[in-house]
Amino acid sequence: MSPAHAARTGAGGDGDDAIVVGAGPNGLAAAVVLARAGLRVTVLERDDRIGGGARTEELTLPGFRHDICSAVHPMGAVSGFFRRFQLDRRIRMITPDISYAHPLDGGRAGIAHRSLAETAAGLGPDGPAFARLVGGLVRNDDALAEFSLSSLLQIPRHPATMVRFGLAMLDQGLPWWNARWRGEEAPAMLAGVMAHAIRPMPSPSASAAGLALAVHAHARGWPVPEGGSQSIVDAMAADIVAHGGTIETGIEVSSLDEVAGARVSVFDVSARAMADIGGERLPSGYAMRLRRFRYGNAASKVDFALSQPVPWTNEAVRRSPTVHLGGTRAEVARAENDVAAGRHARDPFVLVVQQGAVDPSRAPAGKAALWAYTHVPAGSTIDQTEVITAAIERYAPGFRDTILASTSRTATDLEFHNPNYVGGDIATGAPSVVQLAARPIVSTDPWRTPVPGVYLGSASTPPGPSVHGLGGAYAARSALRHEFGLDLPDLSIDGHPDPSPHRHTTAQR
Repeated sequence: MSPAHAARTGAGGDGDDAIVVGAGPNGLAAAVVLARAGLRVTVLERDDRIGGGARTEELTLPGFRHDICSAVHPMGAVSGFFRRFQLDRRIRMITPDISYAHPLDGGRAGIAHRSLAETAAGLGPDGPAFARLVGGLVRNDDALAEFSLSSLLQIPRHPATMVRFGLAMLDQGLPWWNARWRGEEAPAMLAGVMAHAIRPMPSPSASAAGLALAVHAHARGWPVPEGGSQSIVDAMAADIVAHGGTIETGIEVSSLDEVAGARVSVFDVSARAMADIGGERLPSGYAMRLRRFRYGNAASKVDFALSQPVPWTNEAVRRSPTVHLGGTRAEVARAENDVAAGRHARDPFVLVVQQGAVDPSRAPAGKAALWAYTHVPAGSTIDQTEVITAAIERYAPGFRDTILASTSRTATDLEFHNPNYVGGDIATGAPSVVQLAARPIVSTDPWRTPVPGVYLGSASTPPGPSVHGLGGAYAARSALRHEFGLDLPDLSIDGHPDPSPHRHTTAQR
């Protein structure tokens, strides 16, 4: 058990200023903000370990460290919370030279280098079109992050960037999305990042998610935390304890009555769970909107312990921590549209992460830990080990022979281990355009519930999914303002904000 798990008796305690329910990245971010403001804070976590989807464990064999859910952190690199928290001064964030790769048949691949110019040069006749599509946004990545990682109902401070992003989103999110492309690599690369949204393709919601990820790939990169995503969680937990907070595990909160002793409570739970916990204390209209909040389709995950790194046919793919599988844009879209229609795709999109490409601490010397998931209909109970193995084998002949052990979690398994993932939805709510604006309600302060002192700060609130901590941080900021009349506190290590908040270690291998 981590030293951060200070022992106490009962659910929180009398005299707490604030109780945070849920010790995922958003819950811990809320606790960091509240504790830094000088409040007495207790975090309650139902599991026996903190971290939610940002944990790291030995799932297959001893010495092989696997990330439970989140593995690569492009949104962590641009998150306003993590920048103020100076995460990259607390842990080592390794930013690879290649952000992601998308292999195609015949040994070809689209390679997204940190350098946009190098990326465009590798895309042949589509290089100039790719650079025109994302180049202006890459140059204004901070403005894009500020717009996309806040409530969409707030007045944007950078309208020109918003307009540029909107035009690019329509270019790649509507039926004419192939009009600018001549080859296969560039559109396949963009289809791969769009598929992260688990949405129909083409669609504005998938396009928005994919373009933001593609832009961050060339601006800030897609960093990997050394040792695993758990290091992010542990850094936040240590800061909470250092500022007087307490973290308790093995405590499940099922009613607002259980946290009534605190002036403020922040919940890192799904909208559906918030409705159940709130019960009759919630106004009927608000409770109805929480219960009508829609969840999307799901992931099914497999972790592998390998005798050697994956033998990709394309050499550059071997150097990329993140690999998107699924073939051409048409093939990826067909697979994602099958899932959207409630069917398991025969040749699905598969997201692979090989952290060992930049972080050798993940597995014993010479061996490799491999993370992979595919998309399935919500509530799927079908093991995807063979499907994922075949997808990797397509681009890495001989992969099957390197497998020492594997462990699988179906969509229903994911929900069992983390109830926020309703039906296996790792986004904690479908990231449709409507539900990014109304998440879970239409409000300029959607983190504040109608019950005095009760706040919702999970991925079911803006800015939505990913490890950025902002759902919890925004909820805590709202609570400080409304309940205590306080401003957002300083979150830096020593009271001196880092003048280069995006500094990362760049790994070139």
